[in-house]
Amino acid sequence: MLFYIAKLLESYHRGFHVFHYITLRCVLTALTSLLIALLIGPAVIRKLIYYQIGQTIRLDGPKSHLQKSGTPTMGGVLILIAISLSVILWADLSNHYIWIVLITTLSFGLIGFIDDYRKLILKNSRGLLARQKFLWQSLIGLCAAVFLFSTAKYTTETQLIIPFLKSFSLELGIFYIFFVYFVIVGSSNAVNLTDGLDGLAILPTVMIAGALGIFAYVSGNLNFAKYLLIPYVPGVGDVAIFCSAIVGAGLGFLWFNTYPAQIFMGDVGALGLGAALGIIAVIIRQELVFMIMGGVFVLETVSVVLQVASFKLTGKRIFKMAPIHHHFELKGWPEPRIIVRFWIITCILVLLGLSTLKLR
Repeated sequence: MLFYIAKLLESYHRGFHVFHYITLRCVLTALTSLLIALLIGPAVIRKLIYYQIGQTIRLDGPKSHLQKSGTPTMGGVLILIAISLSVILWADLSNHYIWIVLITTLSFGLIGFIDDYRKLILKNSRGLLARQKFLWQSLIGLCAAVFLFSTAKYTTETQLIIPFLKSFSLELGIFYIFFVYFVIVGSSNAVNLTDGLDGLAILPTVMIAGALGIFAYVSGNLNFAKYLLIPYVPGVGDVAIFCSAIVGAGLGFLWFNTYPAQIFMGDVGALGLGAALGIIAVIIRQELVFMIMGGVFVLETVSVVLQVASFKLTGKRIFKMAPIHHHFELKGWPEPRIIVRFWIITCILVLLGLSTLKLR
């Protein structure tokens, strides 16, 4: 919206042309989403407390979590509002990539909202059944995948780019649809599994979103893409603005979510943000780099898969509790230590992912 106002004002003063630069709009988007999150955060927390929308703690989990019972959740609504408003204000809304990322994010967020609503407001402990949740995730993921496949104009848009290799890529063809579906749905659930400690999921999300924003910017710039030997995708540069919105909104949420948390994001935030990261990685053709940078999310997911498989096959558990961050808690690690160490690991992995821009 403000982007278009600036374009109209160009005819009166050339200075408004500066708003054409994606870099400036990225900064403004991040600051806008941060400000929105900080401003509406206290009101959201008060409303959640008033309606007694509080976290329910598993009795078989770490005993230190019992004191968190009743902490307001569904705070992901705060994140999604901040992202949506800042993107609408600063992004080029004629860009179809912006809309597919926004719609996918909000759709997955809606699934999480319904699940949280049933659990916390209707007091239905089961929420959405696992098969119902997976069905809707699959439907939305497939719709996004089919849309991207059908609107692809260049071969680079459906190729699998291999990190660190400059002249090798795989043409996925129709399998692109299933690959995209896997990345979006897998990413959404991986972030959701990681969201179990105060701030554990949100800061890695912020760091990865920031790195993906850099990839989006250079992928949408012909000169940079050619120099760095990465696929050039016209129009994808504006996706960096969406990444900036995630960064700002995530930091704003972390202000209230840092240990000890005043609010939790719930499924509405975790599922939405995970889907956002997944579809952004797909659009900029950096799915494998995303998996490197999101190594903590991958580890959390794999720990659950291994735990379930081991128990069903042998009757024994590999970890004291899954996801793996609970395993470390039950081993006696203080919660802040686990959180910060996972943040540090993510920082290292993000830097490794960024190195693929040049190391080819």
